[in-house]
Amino acid sequence: MEKKPPDDTGPVHVPLGHIVANEKWRGSQLAQEMQGKIKLIFEDGLTPDFYLSNRCCVLYVTEADLVAGNGYRKRLVRVRNSGNLQGIVVVEKTRMSEQYFPALQKFTVLDLGMVLLPVASQMEASCLVIQLVQEQTKEPSKNPLLRKKRALLLSEPSLLRTVQQIPGVGKVKAPLLLQKFPSIQQLSNASIRELEQVVGQAVAKQIHAFFTQPR
Repeated sequence: MEKKPPDDTGPVHVPLGHIVANEKWRGSQLAQEMQGKIKLIFEDGLTPDFYLSNRCCVLYVTEADLVAGNGYRKRLVRVRNSGNLQGIVVVEKTRMSEQYFPALQKFTVLDLGMVLLPVASQMEASCLVIQLVQEQTKEPSKNPLLRKKRALLLSEPSLLRTVQQIPGVGKVKAPLLLQKFPSIQQLSNASIRELEQVVGQAVAKQIHAFFTQPR
């Protein structure tokens, strides 16, 4: 596989059922948790941490990254501005880093318009990344059985908790939203009219505003 120059954010070839990972994650707990469940290909010189598909990647912000300051922001902006990639930001939200989380959330979601998924540990992150890869390999379908299956897959604690954190949603509305929009990507792309059918107009506007990309 060709080596990519530093800071490259162009598409890379990701074989089906694989993840292309930044070399820095070799030997990490996160990589070890994923090995055996999915095939990893390590490569130098990647801006994203993990490529889930040719055009979808994960940018991982560790507890140490958050505590250290705003250095992680350059990577997020580079991917956001590339035009080639859909970037999903996964962040370690722990007792030590939670005070820095609101600033990250505002920058990632409101300023950059990117999807943000908090996790409590690298073990939880490995489950989430594998789940996101499974999403990438499935074609959108109107088959209600497939929708139901995907909704069940995506109602894992980490994603359910993420949806619950969206303003106005909470524990009651989150499962309803995941039944209708069985992925974060679908939820973030839903129109206010579509959201209204599940949660009503007021909350629909809050959700839409949360995910809307600034221009």
